[in-house]
Amino acid sequence: MRNNCTTRLSRLFKAISKTLLVAIATVTFFFTSDLALPQAAAAYPFWAQAAYPETPREPTGRIVCANCHLAAKNTDVEVPQSVLPDTVFKAVVKIPYDTDVKQVGADGSKVGLNVGAVLMLPEGFKLAPPERISEELKEEVGDVYFQPYTQQEDNSVYLVGPLPGEQYQEIVFPILSPNPAVDKNLHFGKYGVYVGGNRGRGQVYPTGENSNNNVFTTSAAGTITKIAKEEDDSGAIKYAVDVQTTEGETVTTSIPAGPELIVSEGQEVAAGEALTNNPNVGGFGQHDTEIVLQSAGRVRGLIAFVALVMMAQIMLVLKKKQVEKVQAAEMNF
Repeated sequence: MRNNCTTRLSRLFKAISKTLLVAIATVTFFFTSDLALPQAAAAYPFWAQAAYPETPREPTGRIVCANCHLAAKNTDVEVPQSVLPDTVFKAVVKIPYDTDVKQVGADGSKVGLNVGAVLMLPEGFKLAPPERISEELKEEVGDVYFQPYTQQEDNSVYLVGPLPGEQYQEIVFPILSPNPAVDKNLHFGKYGVYVGGNRGRGQVYPTGENSNNNVFTTSAAGTITKIAKEEDDSGAIKYAVDVQTTEGETVTTSIPAGPELIVSEGQEVAAGEALTNNPNVGGFGQHDTEIVLQSAGRVRGLIAFVALVMMAQIMLVLKKKQVEKVQAAEMNF
């Protein structure tokens, strides 16, 4: 009986210890990560991975990065029109923007834009293993690290970023096509490829908070009675704008470091009117395209068919010339 009690107490103690360790690790991660204190000035596609663990593409077709990066920008992708089974090809994601512009960092300073991308491949398509990538393609890929969206073996979605935008406005993905002869679940045909690319910081953090990369507005109509200015040790300037309504109520709007104030004391403002400029210079874009997994047998068959048609045309021309010569000889005779 005593041994059973001791065993139960030991198990209970171990369970409590594990629970405490998990709790401590969670709290530590929360207070040290960017999810709790969003201070980074970069673009982090893995936030989509944390919020949407199964797939980054919604049933509507929209990629979830658009939930945080509200501005629309162009993103493009280049893939071959068709590929053969078990071959390595490249998918080039283009994220263009003006490299002369600067964005506001989380501390309010001006910093360069970072870029990130999400590439959704068809089922069976994978990132090519290093031993299958040519030296030329390795030079094009560079030092980019590709993170799988899920840890499942059949993962075909990859994340990249954050990367310095000045160097990586084009991101090259080395892709290995599947072989339907090996995997009977795959078939030759046309497949969809979906790409999302963002540059710069978003307007909404995954926690639901607005970043300082936004236009800040007043929620009440009235007169600006006071603008309080606060500067921290790093030189970042924050504001608190007091608006007095016609009912005599004072509504205060806090403005973090980064956006530039465009109003002054004594100014009349309407509800929803902007108090700052729009500091956002980045945004998100997505592009859908198609790729054909082509059968080598079908290609050989097509080549043979075209060759036969050409031979038939040539034979017809030669036969026509022969008939014309016979007709000319009969007329002379």
